[in-house]
Amino acid sequence: MRRIIYLVGMLILVNGIQAQLKSPEQFLGYKVGTKYTPHYKIVQYFQHLAKEAPQQMKLEQYGETNEGRPLLLATIASAENLSNIESIRLNNLRLANASRDRAAPVENAPAIVWLSYNVHGNETSSSEAAMLTAYDLVNSSNAKTQQWLQNTVVLIDPCLNPDGRDRYVNWYTTVIGQTINPQPLAREHREPWPGGRSNHYNFDLNRDWAWQTQKESQHRLKVYNSWLPQVHVDFHEQGINEPYYFAPAAEPFHEVITPWQREFQTMIGKNHARYFDKEGWLYFTKERFDLFYPSYGDTYPTYNGSIGMTYEQGGIRAGLGIINEDGDTLTLVDRAQHHYTTGLSTVEITAQNAVRVVKEFRTYFNNVINKPAGEFKSWVIKNDGTDRVTRLTTLLDKNLIDWSYATAGNSNGLNYFTGKQEAFKTEPGDIVINLNQSKGNLIKVLFERNSAITDSATYDITAWSMPYVYGLKAYGVAGYTTNTTKTAPAETAASVVANAYAYAIKWDGLHSAKFLAAALQNGLKVRYTEQPFQIANQTFEKGSLLITKASNGARPIQQEVEKIAALTGSKVYAVPSGFVDKGYDFGSSSVRIINAPNVAVLAGDNVSSLGFGELWHFFDTQLKYPVTVLSANDFLREGLNKFNVLILPEGNYEFFTRKETNEELKAWVRRGGKIIALENAVAQMARADWGIKLKEADDKKADQKVDYSVLKKYENRERDWLVNSMPGSIFRLELDNSHPLGFGYPTYYYSLKQDGAVYEFFKEDGWNVGIIKRDNYVSGFAGSEIRTKLNDGLLIGAQDMGRGQVIYFADNPIFRSFWENGKLLLSNAVFLTGQ
Repeated sequence: MRRIIYLVGMLILVNGIQAQLKSPEQFLGYKVGTKYTPHYKIVQYFQHLAKEAPQQMKLEQYGETNEGRPLLLATIASAENLSNIESIRLNNLRLANASRDRAAPVENAPAIVWLSYNVHGNETSSSEAAMLTAYDLVNSSNAKTQQWLQNTVVLIDPCLNPDGRDRYVNWYTTVIGQTINPQPLAREHREPWPGGRSNHYNFDLNRDWAWQTQKESQHRLKVYNSWLPQVHVDFHEQGINEPYYFAPAAEPFHEVITPWQREFQTMIGKNHARYFDKEGWLYFTKERFDLFYPSYGDTYPTYNGSIGMTYEQGGIRAGLGIINEDGDTLTLVDRAQHHYTTGLSTVEITAQNAVRVVKEFRTYFNNVINKPAGEFKSWVIKNDGTDRVTRLTTLLDKNLIDWSYATAGNSNGLNYFTGKQEAFKTEPGDIVINLNQSKGNLIKVLFERNSAITDSATYDITAWSMPYVYGLKAYGVAGYTTNTTKTAPAETAASVVANAYAYAIKWDGLHSAKFLAAALQNGLKVRYTEQPFQIANQTFEKGSLLITKASNGARPIQQEVEKIAALTGSKVYAVPSGFVDKGYDFGSSSVRIINAPNVAVLAGDNVSSLGFGELWHFFDTQLKYPVTVLSANDFLREGLNKFNVLILPEGNYEFFTRKETNEELKAWVRRGGKIIALENAVAQMARADWGIKLKEADDKKADQKVDYSVLKKYENRERDWLVNSMPGSIFRLELDNSHPLGFGYPTYYYSLKQDGAVYEFFKEDGWNVGIIKRDNYVSGFAGSEIRTKLNDGLLIGAQDMGRGQVIYFADNPIFRSFWENGKLLLSNAVFLTGQ
């Protein structure tokens, strides 16, 4: 009785407070979808809702984008639940065994639904729909939504990518007239480079959930992991001719996905279908959008216990309206309405099944700890003495994955690099990750050597095992590893002696490259060694940096070196003499001066915006070394005499197809320029007669019988291409680490291949730095035909050309900025090669 009186009282209070609550149309002055709403107005509308409905909605700014736009999260609940929201959040973490508080959780708790909108900036309908959805949820006169909120809390992120959205919306506003033009060829449907899909640094934020390389992702995952919702939806758009897509997802499903996660996806899909059938709207399910790659907005939540889903509305480049191939005009009004419908339908079906949703959530995390899946129960990551382990633990910390240091002991496990079961010793400084923790399924997915794939027609890369990504020797252990400690082993600090003859920095990780970048910008003269040397008990491998007192005049280099070392996490060794115990003395010709490179990166039309963005972000935020971004035309017209390093991201470069500009670029290299070509830029140089040659498949012999397997069935047309598919697989390369391009590496490197491009070995005027031999496949899906081509060829090379050089990377060494072990390769190409 008291509860009824309380609820009635709260309802009266809420209705009184909400007297000034406005719908989106009332607040904006136009119907949602008839105009684009810039991000600042979306922010203002959510602020309005929070102000006028404080008993049901709480609004927080959880971060800020690179361009200074706020990132918001709205928490919507019944008045009673909102007044108790922090207790609900903490209890939810206890349900997930993710709380330091070991008190027993309350299982009769509200279900948590998280709705994420507009992760791709030019997929604009979802943020418009977010306003409609939020209004209906906080509107006290909507009896249905108020009933759902009795046992459901809804979290809404109205725009995950404000910078990208405003880039698109602002452009569109400048090109539209008083009346929309729905013709697909109209200017308003031809978005210019780089488009609004990506964030400020041209990163695809929907591939960044696990890696968290971007500011927006880092902010969002902190708050996401402080909630761990039971249901998560990521709202998207696809091509204008596609009907609406919603759950259940397509195969492949990763094997850790539970029967309940599959079942509830189907239940949600059937609920959506009920609304779409009533309206006569077209839709499809169980196709195209799989649940495998771990860094999506559906898979990452799924591997963290949620029912993670993607909803896709046709509409990319549609603007306010466009004529599709059916002859229908697809409007922003329609697109927003569809997303609004599935958003509310998701809340509805979750509310109707809230008790089971929470119960299954609790079961999921109990099983993760008590019955973890997979062949390994723990992993031991060997500390190679570089910064690679630190970079890995940084990623683990971002994802709240628990890890420990190993203590000395003996163990047995599968060596990831050899594929063999071996006895090994654990040593202080090694890293141990045990699977019996709330992040257990995510750990299994990130660290498994080979992911079981049920359907090779997948949407993204199929290999990402962390030991290969970081280049760290690792063992998968069948049992838990218990000889651990949370105390870091003591490190012996390198002594920095005043007035030393020189200061040495080992070239063994990204921190070394950061040190060099900072030293060069400070005007210090830096050398590197082409051969190892030893002084006292310290060995310095090839590529080690030297800053000598003699070369830097009267500058206080000790203080400068110490400051840079502290900023970059580098260890500096004081060297008392240029006379070494082993190797070449510092005055030898094997010790070379490093001239600070003047770097240009091409951007613009026909250049991959994502490939460019990875380079821009790497130089700007990690190396912190200046690069000049310019177009191909500007480089050829004015840049040839201003830059000595040119980086070509993936793209289609017209200057390679024109004899005059192709020869002009060759002449620039011969005069001392350096080109660093990535991915298909290498193939274009091969076709333009630069000296590197694509390796072609062997021709069929004259007496070979006709192969009837080439005859294809029409119904299999969408799958026949899979034999030549390489969505992203890992291969082991043999690496010549005596070449400056391979400095800081062992004699091998693991590369992520996304195509079948392989090149002939250089026989003269070039160096075969990274080569693939037969049977060097490691993991991921590789089509049968394309895999047979990937042997005995070049993937990383250096070619001398006059006084200059060309560096070839057939694969992207810094893919999505998560392929950590390739970052030193790129740094070698920029700073050390050609010196």
